[in-house]
Amino acid sequence: YIPVIQTMNLSNVLAVSGLSGLYELASNRPNGLLVVPIEGGKSKFCSSRKHQFTPLETVAIYTWSDTAELKTVFKSMTEKIVEVPLPDPKSGKEELNAYFEQILPEFDRERVYPNDIKKVIKWYVALEAQGYLTATDEEE
Repeated sequence: YIPVIQTMNLSNVLAVSGLSGLYELASNRPNGLLVVPIEGGKSKFCSSRKHQFTPLETVAIYTWSDTAELKTVFKSMTEKIVEVPLPDPKSGKEELNAYFEQILPEFDRERVYPNDIKKVIKWYVALEAQGYLTATDEEE
């Protein structure tokens, strides 16, 4: 069996500078955004003067030739989760790079830092736990 991603809705998911975790966009305001943590909880206002907002669907990983969308990386992580389990985000540089080589062999080792890989793993775990990356088992 290979897990296959059915849906991956990252359109309203944001990373907000200065705040840990991921957030879903609740609404726009002229001077900022109203966001809700993806784990649930109260919405909070984030001023655009104090925070930067990064929609996950705009995030990409550097490769030798161009970039790979985060969606593509998450899809590869899901497909290979059985034979290549997720490393601990606190792992060393060598272990993180070895993991990413199996997930995205063409990633640019000079421009993708261990902290980037840690962030991708943390985001993947958070999104998977909240059902943003839904997978079903399908026979090979």
